[in-house]
Amino acid sequence: MLTTIGFDADDTLWQNESYFRMTQDRFLERLADHAEPDHLRERLTAAEHRNLAYYGFGVKGFTLSMIETAIEVTEGRVPARVIGELIAMGRDLLEHPLELLPHVRTTVTVLSEQFRLVLITKGDLLHQERKLAQSGLGDLFHGVEIVSDKTEATYRQAFARHGTGADQAMMVGNSLKSDVIPALQAGSWGVHVPQEKEWSFEVASPPTAHSRFHVVRDLGQLPDLVRQLHL
Repeated sequence: MLTTIGFDADDTLWQNESYFRMTQDRFLERLADHAEPDHLRERLTAAEHRNLAYYGFGVKGFTLSMIETAIEVTEGRVPARVIGELIAMGRDLLEHPLELLPHVRTTVTVLSEQFRLVLITKGDLLHQERKLAQSGLGDLFHGVEIVSDKTEATYRQAFARHGTGADQAMMVGNSLKSDVIPALQAGSWGVHVPQEKEWSFEVASPPTAHSRFHVVRDLGQLPDLVRQLHL
């Protein structure tokens, strides 16, 4: 019996990673005189992963990681002007217009008529709240959970608060590591919506042997899958 459907936000409901990639390219261009692009990319990725434990997920942590990397590769000689430009890049990310992915509005609207919908997303609280408001989807969700990380316990607690338990819930998202695998571990269905661009931190092997694991090409296929499982 399926009663509750959880949705990830970034790169499931709206574009996100592509904007980070564009900002990363601007960062590589700005520091091209100090290191090769591949080396800069590796150093920035390492800083991002290292800093997750301190700054969490989101634009602010990414911006601080860019600044940290710039200081490291220039051995502390990076001009204050460049630091200011990196801060501006981060601000541009925070202010970027929201772009819904294909089929999102129709799918969320249709499913909200029969199921409790819960938004479960990582990232900065204010930024995610702003994006949800801009999306125009907020009224369709029964609950919103903006969390520091996504674990089995996260899904058990969220689906207990906003639904009838994890075993009667489904989690839908673009990340196998954050959206699908821990939800399956909690007893839910896990539906993967792959995206062309994926952050390296979120890469994981698909749990193809799990009976509650499913893949859809895009959110337009989700209502049919839900109907099949709900019969």
